[in-house]
Amino acid sequence: MHEQPRPARGRPLATDEQAESTDPSLPAFLARPPGAPVYHGFPVIEGAEAGGFRLGMITDFLSEPATEGDAYVIAPDGSRAGLVWQSECAPYFEEIRAPGPNRWGVWAVGLALPMTTSDEARDYLAALLPHLRPRWQSWRDAGNGPR
Repeated sequence: MHEQPRPARGRPLATDEQAESTDPSLPAFLARPPGAPVYHGFPVIEGAEAGGFRLGMITDFLSEPATEGDAYVIAPDGSRAGLVWQSECAPYFEEIRAPGPNRWGVWAVGLALPMTTSDEARDYLAALLPHLRPRWQSWRDAGNGPR
């Protein structure tokens, strides 16, 4: 198994300031409203879309460039999966957390591509689609996801 990258302490989190929080003293990702999807409170990267999938950001690599971090993917049906990503490395794709009823898994991923701009994020997502799409489809075929 490939060693899974983890963001260094002190790396900025990306937050969606417009996301609803059930507690005004807490960010939305810590006080998710009932029925809100996983990763609620973290923004979707504008322009980072490929094949109907969109990329959301947890580690704010746009404000502070990084070669590893956390992100999430939104499938065409709105369902989500987590990513622990690494860039500028040998390619890999491994399961960290099995798919469940609320998300179609958490995946450790690495690509040789950089990911420091929204255009690079789009290209990174596009390169992951051959791995992501079948895992999402399998999860859907098992009866999960929005109907």
